[in-house]
Amino acid sequence: MALRFYNTLTQEIETFSPLTGNTVRMYTCGPTVYNFVHIGNFRTFTFQDILRRWLRYRGYDLRHVMNVTDVEDKIIANAAKEGKSLEDYTQRYTKAFFEDAAKLRLEQPEHVVKATEHIPVMIEAIQQLSQNGCTYVSEGSTYFRISTFPEYGKLSHNDFSGIRSGARVDIDEYDKADARDFVLWKARKNAEPYWKTPLGDGRPGWHIECSAMAMKYLGETLDIHAGGVDLAFPHHENEIAQSESITHRPFSRFWLHSEHLHIESQKMSKSLGNFYTLRDLLKMGYRPEAIRYLLASVPYRKKLNFTFEGLTAAGKTIKRLREFELRLASTKLRPGRNEQASERASEAIRTFEESLDDNLNTAEALAAVFEYVRAMNNALDHYEFQEENRWEAARVLQVFDGIFDVLKPSPQGGADTADSASGSAYLSDSEIETLLEERAQARKMRDFARSDEIRARLQNAGILVEDTKDGLRWKRR
Repeated sequence: MALRFYNTLTQEIETFSPLTGNTVRMYTCGPTVYNFVHIGNFRTFTFQDILRRWLRYRGYDLRHVMNVTDVEDKIIANAAKEGKSLEDYTQRYTKAFFEDAAKLRLEQPEHVVKATEHIPVMIEAIQQLSQNGCTYVSEGSTYFRISTFPEYGKLSHNDFSGIRSGARVDIDEYDKADARDFVLWKARKNAEPYWKTPLGDGRPGWHIECSAMAMKYLGETLDIHAGGVDLAFPHHENEIAQSESITHRPFSRFWLHSEHLHIESQKMSKSLGNFYTLRDLLKMGYRPEAIRYLLASVPYRKKLNFTFEGLTAAGKTIKRLREFELRLASTKLRPGRNEQASERASEAIRTFEESLDDNLNTAEALAAVFEYVRAMNNALDHYEFQEENRWEAARVLQVFDGIFDVLKPSPQGGADTADSASGSAYLSDSEIETLLEERAQARKMRDFARSDEIRARLQNAGILVEDTKDGLRWKRR
């Protein structure tokens, strides 16, 4: 089955391949670093991580650019309130974002680009737009005249034919039904940060930042542009208008947008008190991998209702998968191959692949793995699982975890559920003994990486392991 994505631009499922060669040129909207990133944002970033992993699994090379918006209205207002420079204020939250992303096992794109480090590129883009007759100046600020781009609205599929000529907006975010000429370069105001440029002292508007940086690193036409559905208008709509008015070429061939995350069936908001960052959830005792699993479990184009019951269930699901992985490694099996089990392994991988090829249908991909694990546990119970089936089952888990990346326990963080006051996942005595036997075997085979991984898992569960001259000892912390 060919790889297919829902393209917001055409509103259709389309077969995907890069425009040229084997390299996918992808741009994703990164964080606006005015505060700690909340889990709604991380739903989008997790989707983007699954997307890049699947593209690579399907044999493509990646040239992925993600921006960091470190100058815009909210950042400037918050920095001023705290009496900090733009750089000092954003540095804290930029660092926090990448720390949180690492805990969620999000791969870092090939290029991470900051807006403040690309001001000259933005100036060049604005000057080109001016030469093409798409801009005007008012009170020192430069605006994009959307009437010069007849296709405005083609991404959000809104009808803006009745827009009022000359109406303009200075703020970066505005009403979803409001189409106005938007600011490209903002004239210096009072004590706001500014840059000295041929356009005058000032700073860039939010929308031109992404257009300029995307085209600098990826060329005039991208293969994929991805982000949250809330960015489709005005941000992505404005990116298209700017970029295509410069190049007269399509800006991006595919536009992928992830849906909102709700908390307990309500839209997440500070006013409702249901606004959570990753750090909030870790302090409550939840593990990063359980959070990642839950964020990835619902297909990206469907709304995700985030509940604590769902998060607890995610932790228990991961625990079952780890128990199967441990059972595979530790169970003594009779020689040979059970052909039916072999066929089930091949079928599980095939269904997993077909599901993710189908617009990243993560729910069906996970269902294929769970059905396989259930069937193989039953085969193990009835002694029908044989030695040569072991590596086939390990391959199923390897393919699964190469995309979802939840099987390896985090070296720190909370528990799979919030029930443990210590913040550690409970292991029974028999589970501990089985892990220790596996660790001893790994050391015997000089597989020290696996040995250390098991030791870390035991430590996370509050188990202290000591290698003494009299043998191995363990105790609960």
